[in-house]
Amino acid sequence: MSFPLLTATAALPAVGAVATAAVPAAQRTAAKWLALLVSLATLALAITVLVRFDPGGARYQLTESHAWIKNFGVRYELGVDGIAVALIALTAVLIPFIILAGWNDADPLETGSRRWRPTQGFFALILAVEAMVLISFEATDVFVFYIFFEAMLIPMYFLIGGFGDRAHAQGEKAASTQRSYAAVKFLLYNLVGGLIMLAAVIGLYVVAGNFSLQEIAQARANGSLHMATSTERWLFLGFFFAFAVKAPLWPLHTWLPNAMQESTAPVAVLITAVVDKVGTFAMLRFCLQLFPEASKWATPVILVLALISIIYGALLAVGQRDIKRLVAYASISHFGFIIMGIFAMTSQGQSGATLYMVNHGISTAALMLVAGFLISRRGSRLIADYGGVQKVAPVLAGTFLIGGLATLSLPGLAPFVSEFLVLVGTFARHPAIGVIATFGIVLAALYTLLLYQRTMTGPVKPEVSAMPDLRARELVVVAPLIVLLIFLGVYPKPVTDIVNPAVKQTMSDVHKTDPKPSVEAAK
Repeated sequence: MSFPLLTATAALPAVGAVATAAVPAAQRTAAKWLALLVSLATLALAITVLVRFDPGGARYQLTESHAWIKNFGVRYELGVDGIAVALIALTAVLIPFIILAGWNDADPLETGSRRWRPTQGFFALILAVEAMVLISFEATDVFVFYIFFEAMLIPMYFLIGGFGDRAHAQGEKAASTQRSYAAVKFLLYNLVGGLIMLAAVIGLYVVAGNFSLQEIAQARANGSLHMATSTERWLFLGFFFAFAVKAPLWPLHTWLPNAMQESTAPVAVLITAVVDKVGTFAMLRFCLQLFPEASKWATPVILVLALISIIYGALLAVGQRDIKRLVAYASISHFGFIIMGIFAMTSQGQSGATLYMVNHGISTAALMLVAGFLISRRGSRLIADYGGVQKVAPVLAGTFLIGGLATLSLPGLAPFVSEFLVLVGTFARHPAIGVIATFGIVLAALYTLLLYQRTMTGPVKPEVSAMPDLRARELVVVAPLIVLLIFLGVYPKPVTDIVNPAVKQTMSDVHKTDPKPSVEAAK
């Protein structure tokens, strides 16, 4: 038997989570280093997956298939296409930076309180989330995907509710109440979506007789499996609803601002740069591939919802007074672009959406982690409590500016390429939607530049006059992300070469071709 590379990639952080949690209570530093080393080893395996993947080869590669629950047709099936490989690489790259950024976030409180924050548990939960996200990207059995799609809610619930932001103006008791509220809201929203999806998963089994994504898709393609139109649409809606909650798409988005506001900055990055990507990825892998006709049927409504997310999220970001809530609403706007690109049903739109998932993960991580370093120094999330930071901490201000400029998709930084492709792909088939969506870019410039102006420029406020600049550990976290933003902004070809073949196959699944230009090229 060949080495089960995909299983190893997901199993390593799972084993690491157990080992980290088992480290003795007094050995907090050892637990941190163990978690970091496990995340780096997982990154090495993810790089191996990337190297071994052949973009010109079979659709699903490095496949594994073993009988699991024979009576119900459940198999342990894994496989990756170009889209999954790109998101596996993104996840594996970000987790070490998340661990480094949160190095001291779960240490004992230094206020004289006897309450201790379980450091080992914090890092173990991060590794557990990584394991579940990775296997969600790898699973080609619908039931296996569903299990881990739902299971990742458990460690995320404890990360939000048990390890919240210390920068809370109303005291520890109020902070604990707000964390609990945010964690429960996150869990309830996603559980409801998951339960609806479970009904759709059962319905799919009744219709198809198994859970294998490849077998069902092949049977649908060759005509041996026929779904009634109404059945296909109901099943599609069950899957899409769960993914839209996770993504999040308006109006199912309201859990995200609370969750990001009350989380530590690294956990906020884990939510929006890693976990939420499972929702948009699943739209491509499951909705379009299993229910192509229903996907086309629902496209007009989904495009309108995505457009609302773009404009609504950007408008609310402009008016935010809390730094983390601003980033949360900006992410809702960005996810609107991603979903719009997926359902534009053009190769440019879907390539741009996949590239956007990667670039949004990197840019949000850069901005949110630097914002977390800023908040930890001042002890406040409120924008009004800052001013003149660039004069006392120029490196922190500079990296914050680059992260912000990436968020507004400045040409030369990675998100610009993906946003441009999404808009071009959308305009080619839905010009009105594409034109209106461009206003999201204008609003992004507004909320980003206002944030920088109010926090970094102007007179130095007394409370920030002694603020230290970025330390060595923090520079190790931020610098590689900045480099990636610039590199992929100038040269996105390594990612597009991997994802484009998978996008073409997805377009084939829904029987769509790119529209021809309305104006002939000049000869």
